[in-house]
Amino acid sequence: MQLLQNYSLGPGYDEMVDAEHAVRPHYRALAERLATLPVEVRAQRQRAAELFFLNRGTTFTVYKEEAGIDRIFPFDTVPRMVPADEWETLEAGLKQRIYALNLFLYDLYHDQKILKDGVIPVELIYGARHFRREWIQVPVPHDIYVHVCGTDLIRDRDGVYYVLEDNLRCPSGVSYVLENRLMMQQVYPEQFTGYDVRLVRDYCLALRDVLHHIAAHLSDEPTAVLLSPGVYNSAYFEHAYLAKQMGIELVEGRDLVVEDNAVMMRTTRGLKRVDVIYRRIDDDFIDPLVFRPDSMLGVTGLVNVYRSGNVAFANSLGTGVADDKAVYAFTPQVIRYYLSEDPILPIVETYLPLDERTLDHVLTNMERLVVKRVDEAGGYGMVMGPTASKRELDEARRAVRAEPRSYIAQPVISLSQHPTWIGDELQGRHVDLRPYVLYGEDIWVLPGGLTRVALRKGSLVVNSSQGGGSKDTWVLTC
Repeated sequence: MQLLQNYSLGPGYDEMVDAEHAVRPHYRALAERLATLPVEVRAQRQRAAELFFLNRGTTFTVYKEEAGIDRIFPFDTVPRMVPADEWETLEAGLKQRIYALNLFLYDLYHDQKILKDGVIPVELIYGARHFRREWIQVPVPHDIYVHVCGTDLIRDRDGVYYVLEDNLRCPSGVSYVLENRLMMQQVYPEQFTGYDVRLVRDYCLALRDVLHHIAAHLSDEPTAVLLSPGVYNSAYFEHAYLAKQMGIELVEGRDLVVEDNAVMMRTTRGLKRVDVIYRRIDDDFIDPLVFRPDSMLGVTGLVNVYRSGNVAFANSLGTGVADDKAVYAFTPQVIRYYLSEDPILPIVETYLPLDERTLDHVLTNMERLVVKRVDEAGGYGMVMGPTASKRELDEARRAVRAEPRSYIAQPVISLSQHPTWIGDELQGRHVDLRPYVLYGEDIWVLPGGLTRVALRKGSLVVNSSQGGGSKDTWVLTC
């Protein structure tokens, strides 16, 4: 096919093209359609897509940019496709994972059986930055701690999916999933011809149902709000978008007040009681009486209202302990311990440099490993051994030797690549996938998720804060 005659396969798995350079069956109709699209028409459509996002304010914030902090989220118009049988396995694995992690969190903050049985070292949990001793023995509605989860998946050179990490506190990015699909339907409607693609538009309704479910004990018609840090947060567009789509109020800490052991929202008609808060603020900033006293983002006394059962949170406080990258290494054991099942989705091999032998292995082989801080996200606190300079490697060795509990190391996995428009030709760029899972009355997985693409050639870092973009993700029904 002329469209792909100069296309180069990388060392890993290619989502569209197989090892013989043939287009995979589920991509053939799309590839033929792309091949017949004139260059000038594609350029015109690209401009239309950018205008779509600009006019709708679909932006994200880059804190370290000097010339303005808001920018349009980069987008590639070649969609990623997931066949039905692949998705069936992913969906089952994601449901298994969030169910087990919720049981794990409940146990950690109550009986701690998994620690008493020696499955996970006690010091690993109590040494985790996001383990909240203040939350021990505090009940949460329906014993569910994580209501919204974004799990990052990657594929190895054989096409096997691996869990790279879980995002169990305030996962972001779902608004771009919904916006990407809407743009594709308006600007590239012909690409859907011949494909039966599962819908994503039900996400906001499903999320609202989750919020109402966890606050049903407080009111037959619960009042829900989305609590945001404000306009300077990197995900503020998403906060405003989701609140609008769910028909709930978008609030900041200054809009809420605690009165008579209840949370009240300031309105033009006076105070109104709030029953459930979808929080997009980390634990540290949510209540200056309990956590950081210098926080200007939270609500004084909010945690005590939650302890009393007079307001519900999604997600609960204390979930970050299961986000810890060192704890991640034990998630297969967590699944086996609580469910008596083998994990459906494997994790990436992970080294914890807590003993001399493992520490020596990490320090000696750092040029071939990825080293990550256990409590960082967004591509920060990470050193890619094969591409790091001698200075960066030396600094990483010193840091790991000084604080071994604060780091993990993993082998470099060549992420799968996907054809991406670079100028007027298709080039392979590395991608991952972040599906979103909701846990309320039932567990529901959004079909597809956010495919993030590393737009820089050869880069394995897909985060938007590090120059990444996104693609629409199609889950096929057959």
